[in-house]
Amino acid sequence: MLGLLVLYSEALTLCWTLQPAQDPTVTEYSLPSAKTPSSPSSSSAAAPHAAPCFVEDIFAALRDGVGDSGELTNSSLVLFGFCSQSARSSASVSLDLANKKSSLEVLHPAAVHVSEEEEQGTITLTFDLPRPPSLMTNPVLLLVFESPLARGDLEVAFTSQFLQPNTQAVCISGDTQYVLLTGKSSEGSVNDRWQITAQTKLPHMKQNLKSILIGEKSGSNISTSPLLLFSGGTGTDTRCASGSPPASLQTSFLCEMKRFLGAVLPQEHFASPPLPLDSLQSLPPLSLGLSSSETLLAVMINSTAPTVFGFTSWGSVLPVCHGELALSAALLEELRQRLDQTLVQMTEIIREEEVSPGAKESLGRLKELSALQEKEHATGGSQFRAFLLLKALQTVAQTYDAQRKLRATRADPSSSVRGGVCGLKALTVSLTKLLVGPSSANINNCHGSCAFPLTNGNNHAILLNSHIESGNADERSPCCVPVAYEALEVVDWNADGTFISIKPDAVARECGCR
Repeated sequence: MLGLLVLYSEALTLCWTLQPAQDPTVTEYSLPSAKTPSSPSSSSAAAPHAAPCFVEDIFAALRDGVGDSGELTNSSLVLFGFCSQSARSSASVSLDLANKKSSLEVLHPAAVHVSEEEEQGTITLTFDLPRPPSLMTNPVLLLVFESPLARGDLEVAFTSQFLQPNTQAVCISGDTQYVLLTGKSSEGSVNDRWQITAQTKLPHMKQNLKSILIGEKSGSNISTSPLLLFSGGTGTDTRCASGSPPASLQTSFLCEMKRFLGAVLPQEHFASPPLPLDSLQSLPPLSLGLSSSETLLAVMINSTAPTVFGFTSWGSVLPVCHGELALSAALLEELRQRLDQTLVQMTEIIREEEVSPGAKESLGRLKELSALQEKEHATGGSQFRAFLLLKALQTVAQTYDAQRKLRATRADPSSSVRGGVCGLKALTVSLTKLLVGPSSANINNCHGSCAFPLTNGNNHAILLNSHIESGNADERSPCCVPVAYEALEVVDWNADGTFISIKPDAVARECGCR
């Protein structure tokens, strides 16, 4: 059976460049090392899988692809390139990868070379391993396609002495995103170069295979990432400081929270581009960790301000090594009670609203990853995750509460906003996509008229309105505007740790005529 420890590595984008061939029947393409800049003649495409949850999302897709019967669903067979006749064994491999990722290592090849034998219709992929381990148990080679694949269905046979079995069939279609090839466990030293050939059963489909692995034309970009997964690691990440909680646990929590927020929050469509959070005015950031002020944490636990979770930079934030809190017994108990209440509220929202079916299961996994001890003080990492989960659930609950109020306002003919009188109205704006979530925020806005008697008008507005009604029409009339605000709280991860940024006066909470 396969096991997993995820070592986050720099994402790899394959840019195939034509190289001179000694044999005129063989065309060779080379992939520059992920750490070596491409030559000026070769182009480089952006790597969309540089997102922090790239590897975690693969495991989630594997886990979610297995139905209640223990078999892969039809859509999962297509997604992972499994042929139907291998569904049973594929489901076993998939479940093992998804459920035991805490003991698996992920290795990005340092370079990949692709050669095409035109007469035989085969393509050979050679993977250079940057640091082959002395022992590699149950390896799996995962090919990840970021770009749409060739049209039509294509059955490919991958053959190599490094695979077990030596020949494995893969069924690729336009909806295939991943290909899993089970490798042969090593004993003793490991070869630092894997060579695998790919061949189609039908000669006329050779061009489709070439399009998938090399691209439509020589030298074109193809966004495909090879990952080598294997067990046998130590379970630690050397990039985490001594004493830090396991990076894989913190990463799993954040990525699960990202999936949960994407599933449970209403999906908005915006015509305007998202607004980067760093363009907003902010108070000096405060560290979220063992040195955090109890006063700050108490205020945030009881705050109604919406919270956004984001990354300052993608490449340096994983593994997440900065995730501990040291709460007093009283504040820890308050956190536990608040979280329990919000979990009950969230369960009701999932049941009553039209929420994605996977939200309930995702919420259950979040509860497990952030479980606090009942009678003893929780570990620092559990406190950290419980705190973040509370803030996320409070934000989701406020979103649905605002939606319910909006529906009630629309249904009530006597509503002040519906009747044209100055009042608060929901307004959702799009935020930068470099986020765990949410990707939008309800900042509210004020709408309606300011006719006498004025709504929440101050003395200036009353005097101004009287002056205009006396026939002096050359002055600006009182306007319906926000008169009270709430902050937007941002929990941000970067290379130096986890920080809280307060964006003051971001959400309108009260309207008046001014």
